[in-house]
Amino acid sequence: MPRRILLLITDLEIGGTPTVVRELAIRLNAPPEVRVDVACLKGWGPVADQLRDAGIPVTALGIKRPSELLAAARRLREMVGERQVDTVFSFLVHANVVAALAARRLPGVRFVQSIQTVQPWPRWHWVAQRWAHRRAERVVVPSTAIAAFAGRRSGIPESKFVVIPNAVDAGAFPRVDVFRGPVVRAGYLGRLDPAKEPRLLLAALRAAGMEEKAELHYFGDGPERRPLRDQAARMGLADRVRFHGAVRSPQEALGQMDVLWQPSAIEGFGLVVIEAMASGVPVVSQGAGGVLDIIRDGENGLLANVRSPHHMFAESLWKLRDDVAFRERLIEGGLRTVRERFTWAAVLPRYREVLEISG
Repeated sequence: MPRRILLLITDLEIGGTPTVVRELAIRLNAPPEVRVDVACLKGWGPVADQLRDAGIPVTALGIKRPSELLAAARRLREMVGERQVDTVFSFLVHANVVAALAARRLPGVRFVQSIQTVQPWPRWHWVAQRWAHRRAERVVVPSTAIAAFAGRRSGIPESKFVVIPNAVDAGAFPRVDVFRGPVVRAGYLGRLDPAKEPRLLLAALRAAGMEEKAELHYFGDGPERRPLRDQAARMGLADRVRFHGAVRSPQEALGQMDVLWQPSAIEGFGLVVIEAMASGVPVVSQGAGGVLDIIRDGENGLLANVRSPHHMFAESLWKLRDDVAFRERLIEGGLRTVRERFTWAAVLPRYREVLEISG
């Protein structure tokens, strides 16, 4: 019997989880045997355009406030019935709650949920997830850190988790020729959100003391953009810090940096980390969260001590610039890590198993 799977996510803006949903939808979709639809709770976003262009049906529910979640659950039930969906796979807490609300009146439909973060706040997210997971057969997480955190915060039993890492199409990331110019370019790629600690990198740039020989490039947008710009000016770094805004693809940003600086201690996985590795860009990251499932310190990247991380970020500029053999070892280790563990060829069969897609 043909399968009909609906992937439900909170939004389809540029970001790590929407990217995972996009790639998963495109790779699972195989009409007529398997048809995949995607729906998001909020309005239409850039990733919705990408899905539509790939031939994936997309529905934006246009939810603007929590009070509309019940209406979203009713619409989801209608979609499941109209399209004869047999499995709903939801991503992130708001979508998980809507799916759980809908599940009460959809007997015979399978529900799978995904949690993608270890961010502790807001606390009510974890309270809501404690209720929502009871309507799901399995909870898919991309790292052991999320499984441990969600187990503590939401009381989800260990047996319910399935750890499936995020993945990239390694062939879509051209090799970047790093550390070839007179100026070292440290880069940040992601949302400029206080929780991700992008300000830490300004302290690291100043601590490096390389003056005109090092720059910091921020790729992404968010509420921290103006405060970061103001702080850079106060620190006397304005002429060495660049703000590029949102980019169309990670490749566009990675091609303009010599090292990726990942300062967040609350990354559930760190998709940008494997994207940088696939590009041959060395990675320096806070030693916390899901990146610990990816990075082996000194082998395929560098982990900063969470108690004083900006010093490690600062020292990495000197180390990576001057020690060519060490730098190449990290780059090759990163490329090997992606090839062996984080390609879609390695990861997709695990999703197919959870979703019970044969063949």
